[in-house]
Amino acid sequence: GIWYQGENNVLTQDHHYYSHLQALIGGWRRLWGEGNFPFYIVQIAPFNYGATAAFEPLIWRAQEKAAGAIPNCGLASTMDIGNIKNIHPANKQAVAHRLMLLALAKTYGRKNIVYSGPVYKSIQRRGATLALRFSHVAGGLASRNRGPLTWFEIAGSNHKFVPAVARIVGRTVVVAAHGVPHPVAVRFATSDVATPNLMNTSGLPALPFSAQIKRGGH
Repeated sequence: GIWYQGENNVLTQDHHYYSHLQALIGGWRRLWGEGNFPFYIVQIAPFNYGATAAFEPLIWRAQEKAAGAIPNCGLASTMDIGNIKNIHPANKQAVAHRLMLLALAKTYGRKNIVYSGPVYKSIQRRGATLALRFSHVAGGLASRNRGPLTWFEIAGSNHKFVPAVARIVGRTVVVAAHGVPHPVAVRFATSDVATPNLMNTSGLPALPFSAQIKRGGH
């Protein structure tokens, strides 16, 4: 199954997206009697929703949660192929290609298929910086336009987020910001208009995330 929906959940400020999606997938699987058949979700593309801007990142998070928690699911990201001025972005070929990668890897068992962009894995504080590690980095991390990494923010103990300078160091991203000597939290692409440039060497975009330091510095 492929789920490429409209944007009504964003516009209605839906706080129950994950449970709705879980019920939809489970209901279709029971109805069709084919077991846990593959179900691939297309991420809602970035768009300038204005007053509802705070809610699209929550739906992105719910879509990623569904792809990881519900058996035999996957997520095709659109972070880099949306159009913040057009709610119906035209680049459907890239969407189809990413769904194909998911199917080849997860349904048909093709080896050495990169089907996801970088996914946040862990955080470590190093002085005034935070070092972030990711899964699905393929041959490494890269900037899509070869420019500075965008849409990273960090916060200190006051939890006021400010734009961060982010750079690729080996297979990690290191972030820091002037005026935040002891960062405790980081977030990436948590805006409806976010079109970040972090990707892996296969050209697939990193997924949005938020993270904070736990006891022990991780």
